[in-house]
Amino acid sequence: MQYVFLVLLIGFSVVHLYHSWKDDTKKRPFTKWALLLCILGYYLVETTAYTPLLIAALLTSWLGDVLLIGKGNGWFTAGGISFLAAHVCFVLLYAGQVTFPAVNWAVAIPAAAVYIAVTAAILWMLRGKTPKPMFVPMFLYLLANATMNVFALMQLLCNPCAGSAVAYCGAVLFYISDCSLYLNKFYEKPIVFKKHFTIMLTYILGEFLITLGMLMLGK
Repeated sequence: MQYVFLVLLIGFSVVHLYHSWKDDTKKRPFTKWALLLCILGYYLVETTAYTPLLIAALLTSWLGDVLLIGKGNGWFTAGGISFLAAHVCFVLLYAGQVTFPAVNWAVAIPAAAVYIAVTAAILWMLRGKTPKPMFVPMFLYLLANATMNVFALMQLLCNPCAGSAVAYCGAVLFYISDCSLYLNKFYEKPIVFKKHFTIMLTYILGEFLITLGMLMLGK
């Protein structure tokens, strides 16, 4: 049964990425709503040892996708709040796998500094280009994604295996997707390759790899 959801995910993803490559704003929403549901379906049939935090993270990500279909800064903010909830769930999920005394802080602390620096640089590029009431919440949201990445890295440092490595790669792709989204929506120069194609490719792969990595760890 899991292969059915994988085939559906690949099918919806190919169609969605094709319309993203073509920058077809009218057709992208017809497939966007299905992407996270396919990943969630894959997770639910692949294991019986369900992790409520992962299910909550996927559901709030799906809700964020749906809300971002709407036009305007209000829908963008609502989608961001939903994705913020997803990142909180991911952080709690990873934190449960981390043995903090075993963390190699000589790696984790510099990595956290890099994430903070990149997050600050992205928002510095967008200064004066975003609505003022949104600037601080946008910074905090991207910082939440960076925090999720650091916890995924700590999970990898505590338990260096294929599953934790796959989950961390997914977290990095999710972060790249959000950085690309910010730059595409608010930066005055088109510096994101094929705009929504890059955003959605990294996002879909990110969410799937996080899910796959956690499944691998569960086994």
